[in-house]
Parts: sequence; C-alpha cells; structure tokens
Amino acid sequence: MSSKPKRKATLTEAIIPILALIIFLSVAVFKYDASPHIPIIGGIIIAGLMATLRLGYSWNELEEGIFKTINMAMQSILILMVVGTIIGTWILSGVVPTMIFYGLQILSPGIFLVATTLICSIVSLSTGSSWTTAGTVGIALLGVGQGLGIPLPIVAGAIISGAYFGDKMSPLSDTTNLAPAMSGASLFEHIRHMIYSTGPSLLISLILYGIVGAKYAGKSLDSNSINEILTALSSNFYISPIMLIPPILVIIIVILKVPALPGLIVGTVAGGLFAFLFQGSSLGEIIDAAHYGFVADTGIQTVDDLLSQGGLDNMMWTVSLILCALTLGGILEKTGMLEVIAESILKLARGTGSLVLVTVFSCIFVNLVTGEQYLAIVIPGRMYKDAYAKKGLHPKNLSRALEDSGTLTSPLIPWNTCGAYMYATLGISPFAYLPFAFLNLINPLISIFYGFTGITMEKLPEKIEETV
Repeated sequence: MSSKPKRKATLTEAIIPILALIIFLSVAVFKYDASPHIPIIGGIIIAGLMATLRLGYSWNELEEGIFKTINMAMQSILILMVVGTIIGTWILSGVVPTMIFYGLQILSPGIFLVATTLICSIVSLSTGSSWTTAGTVGIALLGVGQGLGIPLPIVAGAIISGAYFGDKMSPLSDTTNLAPAMSGASLFEHIRHMIYSTGPSLLISLILYGIVGAKYAGKSLDSNSINEILTALSSNFYISPIMLIPPILVIIIVILKVPALPGLIVGTVAGGLFAFLFQGSSLGEIIDAAHYGFVADTGIQTVDDLLSQGGLDNMMWTVSLILCALTLGGILEKTGMLEVIAESILKLARGTGSLVLVTVFSCIFVNLVTGEQYLAIVIPGRMYKDAYAKKGLHPKNLSRALEDSGTLTSPLIPWNTCGAYMYATLGISPFAYLPFAFLNLINPLISIFYGFTGITMEKLPEKIEETV
C-alpha cells in the first residue's frame, strides 16, 4: 500500500510527465533517429514516480490502470498480429502479386491517386476497418504506385485518406460506434451528422489528389520498368483472377459481421491454401511466410523490396511499441493527470467554437500521449459531454468532433496503435505520409470551422435542454 493518501494532481504535476515524454521523444527520434520505445519508457518512469511519490498511488493501483488500458486495445494488438500472417501468406500465394499485376495494367499515373482514395474508401466503408483495407488492397496499391513511378509517401497518404473515410463513416466500425456511445447520440444520427464534415473533406482531398496526380500524368511511363515488374511477377507467381478470391472472401466475412479475428484468420488460412494449390508451396514454406514473412528473390530489386514483408514476427516491433504507449496512457488515465489537463483546457472554452476547438485538440493530445485512439475518444467524450449539454448542443456535435479528430489523427502518430500499424503494414513512416494524408488533415479543420461559424451545429431540442 502507498504511505500517502491519494490526491488529485496539480496542473504542473500533470504536465511534467508530458513534457518529459516530448523531450525524450524529440531527442531520440529527431536527433538520433532512434526508435520511440525507450523514450516512451522514460516517460513511463517519470509518470510512475510522479504517481507514487507525489500523488500517493501504489504500484498495484498503477498496474491496474495499465492492464485496463492494454485490455482496451488487446483486440487491436491481436488483429495486428494476425494481419502479419495474412500479408505473408497472401504474398506467398500470389494474391498480392496478382493485384499489383492487374493494377499496373489498368491504372495510369494521372488518375491513380484519386482511384486509390476511392477504392480504399469503398473497401473500408464496406468492412468498417481501415486496418483490413490497408493490409489488403492498400499493399497492392502501394505496389502499383511504385510501378507507376509515384513517390510512396504520396501513395500511402491516399491509402490512409480513403481507408479512414470508410472507417469513420461505416456503421461496422468500432470507433463509429464508440463515439456516439460516449456522447449520448445514436449511431445513425452520428453518421448522418458526420457527412457535413467528412463529405467536404473527401471532396477537397480528391481535388488535391487530382492536382498532385496531374503532375505525373504528363510524364511518359517507363514501360521498360513496368514490363520488367510484370515479367518478374508472372515468372515467379501464378497470376490469375482466381487469386482475388481470398481478399473478396475477407471483405464478405467482415460485411456479414463475423468477428474480426476469426474473419482475418480465415484470410490467413485461405492464403496458405492458395499458396499450396496454385504456387506449389510446401507446408513449411507456408508456416515460414506466416511466421517470419515472405522474402522475395525475383532478381528485380524493386519487386524484392516490395514483396519482402509480412509475418507475425515482423509485427512484434509494432506490438512492443503499442504496449509501451498504452502503459504510459494507463498511468496517466488511472491517476487522473489527463483529466486535470482536460479540465484546465476546458476553462478556455467560452463559446461553441472554442469548445469544439478544445475537443479537437484534446483528442489529438490524448492520441499523442497515450498512443491509443480509443482513449482519444473515450476521455474527451467523457470530459466534455456535460459541457456540450450546458451550451444546448446536441450530443451528435460532440461525437462528430471526437471522430473528426480522435479517429482521423491516430494514423499520423508513429507510436499510436493506428500509426504503428500503418507503418508496419505499408512500410512508410507516418511522418513521411502525414503531409499527403489530406482527408486526415482537412477534416479536423472543417470541424473547427463549423464550431466557430455555427454551421451544422445542431441545438438540443428544448425539452431535453431544459432537463439538463
């Protein structure tokens, strides 16, 4: 037991672990190009010392908070591990090479970024999962973009934009269900209300991708390079439309609301089965691809770099990063340090615009310091629910702001569960694709704009407002 009675942290005490984390990350990541794991552990140490020596918490109480937070994200961690096995088996089986092969023949540089955004939007809207989208069609589109000579960070930005549009707007998405639950809105009024912010964000993003894509449309395609890739793919893999069955199967399974983990495991099994039937792979090769990832040896460096990825083992770097971030988040949440900071920020919210602004920045802040998008929705949602009601604002305004910022900024942070997943899956650092994830950057700004102008900010019905 702790020798001191527990007390609420002061604002200074709450900020110290955050400042320490920022300093540690800045020095390690930007000066030494080191992994963020150890800097986050440094932040954990500072937060733990503050909690035990100053606030009176015992280690057992901190562990309870840590385990609770990790448990909240455990499904995401398990999904990440299974997706690693899918990527490995789908490359070995020829599924991913087939998608790249046909994509290179159909898409052109001028329309590629717009098409990528729309394709990922449709798949993610159908499945409710940005992770499934990035881990299946996203990888294939990245390969097509590389073949077309478009810089990979730009391609990754278009994939992220499309994947998170669908994730945010689909009733099958976990965050789309979580946000209205936190605010008190219903699911479908929440989705309808998001159309006002997400719709224009997608339209503006498509225009921007069209402009960026036009830069590459005028360039003559390196047909020799593309033919070299096509030849390498067709020489090393059996290429056929039948190879598209596994990803279609996974999409159908998700649409049918089969739980994510069993559905993705079916995808891994299908990949292994197709590798055996169509590529002549042995059971040992299938197991190695699922565990350690696929290692390409086509003789073409571009193709080898693209296809050498996946595997359960290769996801462990990301899993360990997520666990470090969640440990810090659990301590900050358990001790109420995040709550103290949120309360102080809330004092600055004088009107509707500033309240939305505070909500957006709070979600981004929680994404940064806890590394978990669910906490970025739950904590601000819980903190600001009464504030929105007191201002006579309908709960769906809060749920929209939570998703506009909490959901959409999560893949832009390398140590966040979503950013770490995208980094591990696409192989592109979030810092590299961040400037090109147009929808993720524009959507929070539109949400803030609506807050200050009052556009689409719906009021509570009078009867409800009077009872608050």
